[in-house]
Amino acid sequence: VYSMLRDVKNPSSLQVRVLEYARKMTKVDPLKASELIDKLIEEFNIERDRAVQIVNVMPESIEELRVFFTGSKGKLVTTSQLKKILELLNKYRLQKSI
Repeated sequence: VYSMLRDVKNPSSLQVRVLEYARKMTKVDPLKASELIDKLIEEFNIERDRAVQIVNVMPESIEELRVFFTGSKGKLVTTSQLKKILELLNKYRLQKSI
């Protein structure tokens, strides 16, 4: 949404509000999101659907990240692996100015 609306020449008031919301809620550069998804798949053998969900949420703690692996069929993810995944997410995380 953000990448679509940011280039609109004369946005309506609704488009401006949606753009502001998208700007506040974006946690990863849209151009880098697919790269991050691919890295999660390649480096950690995560299914594409799960990788997309992780990137959409961009968890900030091991506890938040662990939720994505609860109930996984035959997939045991160690705390060490979760830390490495979190480190990768942090490399791509947008820093928000307050």
